[in-house]
Amino acid sequence: MNAIRRGLGNGAVQAFLVVTGLVWLTPLAGLLISSLRSSQDTAKGGWWTVFASPSQISFDNYTALLKNSGMTQALWNTVLISVPTTFLVVVVAALAAYAFAWLDFPGRDGIFLVVVALLVVPVQLGLLPVAKLFGQLGLFGTIPGVVLFHVAYGLPFAVFLLRNYFAEMPKEMLEAARMDGGSEWRIFVQLVLPVGRPAIASLAIFQFLWVWNDMLVALLFADSSSQPLTVQLQSQIRQFGSNIDVLAPGAFVSLVVPLVVFFAFQRYFVQGVMAGSVK
Repeated sequence: MNAIRRGLGNGAVQAFLVVTGLVWLTPLAGLLISSLRSSQDTAKGGWWTVFASPSQISFDNYTALLKNSGMTQALWNTVLISVPTTFLVVVVAALAAYAFAWLDFPGRDGIFLVVVALLVVPVQLGLLPVAKLFGQLGLFGTIPGVVLFHVAYGLPFAVFLLRNYFAEMPKEMLEAARMDGGSEWRIFVQLVLPVGRPAIASLAIFQFLWVWNDMLVALLFADSSSQPLTVQLQSQIRQFGSNIDVLAPGAFVSLVVPLVVFFAFQRYFVQGVMAGSVK
């Protein structure tokens, strides 16, 4: 009887997960199908009508998207913003986290408390002051300006996350490496980074997804030549409300790239989450 109950319980959980997955994938499937239909077909009926009339599917929208200089430039700008930001946040945070976790220097605990305190500072609070500063420095409206803003506001959480992870590493392991003559840099590169790979991968995924999907910062700090895909899509909606043949494929590309990144590093992400939960 207990075995039957456990089987029914497992079956119910699996059925629930399957239904949840289908519900979550339905909007994605609808967006994909809409991106493969012409604006005339979209005006005639919903995306589900494609199952009764498969001839509606065409790649003409993606051809038009590639020929749209504004959308392709926005996609390239998004890459130029997201990739450097993620790289800089991970590198700087890993170095700072190692210093806060294992190096003794004056004011270490006080500086780390300041970093933790910066976690509660909302992004909206710094928009106008930083915009004024960037205007004086000539960074306002440029891709480097957007990258610097994201790096500055991404570092507190990144340092906090990696420092806590690095601090849980066995002290004896690092002491043994020092006794063998290893320098701090060599210990960091050859020992700490490999052991902390799950946490670093989790941080990189979170940071990339946040920056890729951001629109608030880009709306203020990016001009027409440096705006990412999110701002370009919003501009297309405002200017061309019926321009579905460009909006749908652009929105799908904007959505599918983070999904590909997440599933590509899913193994490391799960390891980092599980390791953090155990510790």
